[in-house]
Amino acid sequence: MADTGPASMTTRAPSGNAPSYLLPIATALAVAAIFAGDSLTPLDIPVAALYVVVVLMAARFLQPRAVMLVATGCAGLTLVEAYLSPPPASGSFWVGAVNTLISLTGIGLTTFLVVRAQWADTVSRDQAKLLDLTHDSIFSRGMDHAITFWNRGSEELFGWTRDEALGKVSHQLLQTSFPVPLDQIMTELLRAGRWEGELVYRRRDGSRVVSASRWSLQQDPRGQPIGILATNNDITERKNAQEALQQAQANLERLNRVMLLGEMTASIAHEVRQPIAAAKLNAGVSLRWLAADPPEIEEARQALTRIVRDAERANEVIDHVRALVKKAPPRKSPVNVNDAILEVMALTESELRRNRVKLQPRLSSALPLVAADRIQLQQVILNLIVNAIEAISGLADGPRELMVVTGRSEPGDVFVEVRDSGPGLDPASLDHVFDTLYTTKPNGTGMGLAICRAIVEVHGGRISAAANEPQGASFRFTLPLADESSPGPTPLHS
Repeated sequence: MADTGPASMTTRAPSGNAPSYLLPIATALAVAAIFAGDSLTPLDIPVAALYVVVVLMAARFLQPRAVMLVATGCAGLTLVEAYLSPPPASGSFWVGAVNTLISLTGIGLTTFLVVRAQWADTVSRDQAKLLDLTHDSIFSRGMDHAITFWNRGSEELFGWTRDEALGKVSHQLLQTSFPVPLDQIMTELLRAGRWEGELVYRRRDGSRVVSASRWSLQQDPRGQPIGILATNNDITERKNAQEALQQAQANLERLNRVMLLGEMTASIAHEVRQPIAAAKLNAGVSLRWLAADPPEIEEARQALTRIVRDAERANEVIDHVRALVKKAPPRKSPVNVNDAILEVMALTESELRRNRVKLQPRLSSALPLVAADRIQLQQVILNLIVNAIEAISGLADGPRELMVVTGRSEPGDVFVEVRDSGPGLDPASLDHVFDTLYTTKPNGTGMGLAICRAIVEVHGGRISAAANEPQGASFRFTLPLADESSPGPTPLHS
C-alpha cells in the first residue's frame, strides 16, 4: 500500500500549491474507502476497479518503482476483497471472478501506462540535465519558432534565464541575423532534416555574438515535423581574430606595395620627367612659331597637340602609381597581360639600368584576355621582377639577364614566367618560398612572395618556383581566361 512502503522509497513533490503531505494522505484514505466499500459490496459490482484512481494519485508523488509497489498492494487488496466480499446476489461465482479480473486488468494496464510515462519523463529530464552540463547553447523550439527548451549554456551565452526565454520567438528574442532568408533555411531544413551555418545573435546586453549553428528537425512517429533543436557554438572571438588577421594581411600587402614603390622612386621620376621635358620643349617651339612673322599657326598647333599628349602621358603615370599605392578593393575585369607587363617594365627601366640587368621580354602575340584586377596583377609582376633584379645584382660576374615570358599552358589559362640568371634557389627551400615571413634576403620581410601567392590564388590561378640550370630561378603563375572562347596559343616572339 502507498502509505506503508519502505523507508527508502523516493517521493516526488506534487504539483500545485497544496502542502506536500495532503496528496499522500488523500491516497491512503482512498485506499481505505475502496477496501471497505468493496468488502461490504456484493461481488457483482467491481468496486475494486477504483484502485486505478489510487495508482494515478500515487504517480503524482512517487517514483516508478514505488508506484509498482502501490499497484501490487492494490492488486493484493483486490484479491483479499474478493475472498471477503459477500456472495453475489445472483449466486453465480463467475460474476465475481470476472469483476475481479476486470479490476486487476484495469490496475495492471493503468500501472503499465503510468510507469512507462514516468520512465519517459525521467529519461527526458536526465537528458535535459546532460544538456545543461555542456557549455554550448542548446535550445529547442516549435515549428512556430516559440522556444520550448533553453539549457544553461543558452542562459550563459545570451543572458536570458530559462523562464524568460520559454515561449518567446527565438529570432525575435535574439535579433538573429541570417545569412539567407529564413524561409530558404526552413525549406532546406524540411528537405534534408538539418541545416548548418553561421548566425549572428544579440545578447541581452546588446553585444554581438557569432555562432556556428546546427539545426536538427524533430519529427513525431508519423514523420510530421514538430520542432527544431538548435545547437550553437560561440565563435565570436575566432571570427574577430580572423577579421583582424585579414586586416593585418591587407595592411602588410599595402606596406609591401609602398616598399616596392620606394625602391622604384627613381624609375617613377624618370617616367614622369620624360613627358614633362617633352611638353616644355614643345611649349618653347610653339612660342617661337607664334612669334614668327607671319606666325606659323599650323606648326604651333601641332606642337600644342604634342603638349596635350605628353600631359596625358604624365597623368597616366601618376594615376597608375596612385592606384598601386592606395588600398583599393580588387575589381576583376578583362586584362591584357602583355600590356600590364609592359607598363611594369617601364617602371623598372631605371632600376634595370642601375643594376646592369638586361630584360628580354618574350610575350606571346594575340594573347587572350584574363579575368584579373589589373593593379593586383601588376603588383605580382613587379614583385617578381624586383626580386629577380635583386638576385642578379649580387652577382660578381656571369650573365645578368632577366626574361619575362607569356603564353598558353592549358586551354583555360594564361601563364606568366619570370626567369633570372641569379644565384638560384636551394631545392630544399622550394616548398617554403611562398610561406609568410620566409625569406633568404638579409633585409627581407618574407611578405612579397606570400602576397603574390595570395593574389594569384584569389584570382583562381597557381604560382610555383623552380631552380634553373645551370643557375638562376624561375617563377611562374597562371590566370584563368576572361572568355573561354578566346583564341588558342600563338607562337612566342622576342
